[in-house]
Amino acid sequence: WQLARLLAPTPITPNMVSVVGAGFVVAAALAYTQLTWPVAAALGMVLHMTWHVVDGADGDLARLTGRSSPIGEMVDGLCDYLSHIALYLILAAMLAAGTGLVSGWLAWVLVVGAGISHAIQSNHVEVQRRQYQWWVYGTPWLRNSHSQEGSATARSWAGRLVSAYIGVASGMTPEALKIDAAVQAAQGDKPRLDAIASAVKAEAPPLLLLCKILGPNPRAIVLGVSMFAGSPLWYMLYQSIVLNLLLVHSVRAHNASARRIAAKIGA
Repeated sequence: WQLARLLAPTPITPNMVSVVGAGFVVAAALAYTQLTWPVAAALGMVLHMTWHVVDGADGDLARLTGRSSPIGEMVDGLCDYLSHIALYLILAAMLAAGTGLVSGWLAWVLVVGAGISHAIQSNHVEVQRRQYQWWVYGTPWLRNSHSQEGSATARSWAGRLVSAYIGVASGMTPEALKIDAAVQAAQGDKPRLDAIASAVKAEAPPLLLLCKILGPNPRAIVLGVSMFAGSPLWYMLYQSIVLNLLLVHSVRAHNASARRIAAKIGA
């Protein structure tokens, strides 16, 4: 928030901030793989954690300056996903070149699996956060606008990617669509919207904790610790096993919660 306030009077746009954030992720990958230990681990971790600061600033800056838009949300997502694809590819090359038990093609299989897991987990966490903001505060997001005829994101070159992103989210937590529909139908009816928001807030605490653990901050810390331990292998195993088990639990918990909310509000 403080960074966004500093940037608000400048010509810097939210999309520029998103691109700079992506640069920090790629820089972290290069630091991890091109420098010597322990400088590589320390600098890589600092650069990756800096991305978290910058990544939050683009949305804050958009809201502060009245430049929030579906296109901006799409650009932010693309920068996050593409930069982390680069991170995983660079780490895969490092692991594959090693001489340990997991090297060569096995390293590529592990890292590609971890990268796909990362993308699915991120989709789940991001969508739960955006749904919560829509249900409780009325903050619209991509799912509200993308399906509309002639929407900017649908007409963009990345329109199919956005559709796939929303489709994955809807496939994991289909029960949430009932609440989406209830909120949409209640537009202009403040008592009804307040009742829905109250029901959502009552279910939120354990779900928000799950999303926090599955989110980007702990992941970046674990990667840094793994690199201090001398290899990205430990992070890839954590990503592929621990976080996927947690994802399954989170998806079940969110669907169960959405069913309870829908029953409570009569959706």
